[in-house]
Amino acid sequence: MKRILKWIVRVVFVLLLLAFLFVFVAYWRSTNDCGRYTTAPAHPMKAIVYCDYGLANLKFQDIEKPVPEDDQVLVRVHAASVNPYDWHFVEGTPKIMRAMGVGLRKPKEMRLGVDYAGTVEAVGKNVTQFKPGDEVFGGRDGAFAEYVCPRASRAIALKPGAVTFEQAASLNIAGITALQAVRDRGKVQPGQKILINGASGGVGTFAVQIAKSFGADVTGVCSTKNLDLVRSLGADHVIDYTKEDFTKSDQRYDVVLDNVANHSLREFRRILTPTGKYVMIGGGGVNEQGLIGMLARPLKAMVLSKFVGQQMGMMMAEMNQKDLTVLADMMQSGKLKAVIDRTYKLSEVPEAIRYVEEGHARGKVVITVD
Repeated sequence: MKRILKWIVRVVFVLLLLAFLFVFVAYWRSTNDCGRYTTAPAHPMKAIVYCDYGLANLKFQDIEKPVPEDDQVLVRVHAASVNPYDWHFVEGTPKIMRAMGVGLRKPKEMRLGVDYAGTVEAVGKNVTQFKPGDEVFGGRDGAFAEYVCPRASRAIALKPGAVTFEQAASLNIAGITALQAVRDRGKVQPGQKILINGASGGVGTFAVQIAKSFGADVTGVCSTKNLDLVRSLGADHVIDYTKEDFTKSDQRYDVVLDNVANHSLREFRRILTPTGKYVMIGGGGVNEQGLIGMLARPLKAMVLSKFVGQQMGMMMAEMNQKDLTVLADMMQSGKLKAVIDRTYKLSEVPEAIRYVEEGHARGKVVITVD
């Protein structure tokens, strides 16, 4: 028996040593192709790039203007918007992201930004649904730049004429997340009671309006300074979290959309109906990252759902053309509006991301590129 235990210990030790060596080698081989940005581009455009993690390493510089492939469109960007998604990649947090392909030592993808709105300048030979001169919006990596090349079949749609580029640039990640949280994960029905924790943020401001359009009775949770804003978006009730703990209320909700994760799962279960749904959105604040950040919470929720009648879990939005069109129609008809907190120039992206990192933005933070 002792001999077997010794062999088990040796095998475990060898496996741990091999794992350490693998991570060590992978760490030092983890690099990127930032050298390509050191030469003067033949056809320059301004963009935000970063070769190392951290806000201090963001650079505003000339890089090569993209050329659309056969299934792509070339968009001249007029506006973009900042999401928590962006600062997660800037900081490389939670750090498990780095081991999952983002880059252990240095970021593999050196361009930032996703949400954009602009004008089509050129199209690939296989593109039929868009033409030069079309005003469009959507999502594409590297949106903090003067030009992007999204695929025509992906997350790109025509911008409504009554909507500004700044408003349209706010829609992609936050709008689609809110729509899919309310419609697909929450399955909100007319007359149901829905609580939105973090109702004054990017996703929250859209979620309040979308839930109201579905006929729900909406309660928004926010700070004192944002109470009037959330009311103006259509919330039936507002709760000031600085003065009241909503998890100790006797009110029960059919759906809770949680953008903040500042209460335990047990507390959220307490305010749900017996068959209610808890939907966690987002990955926590800048001080809640570490190795795995908030990833443990959705795992706990998934396990908990197996033993209770309530549905509890996290959602990840799927960017797609169909839902962008739904949001565009809602905005055109006046059912949905973008709340824009601040605007920054393209050269000021580091300051914009720093502001979003603080976690107090009202609605969206927009980057103007013109």
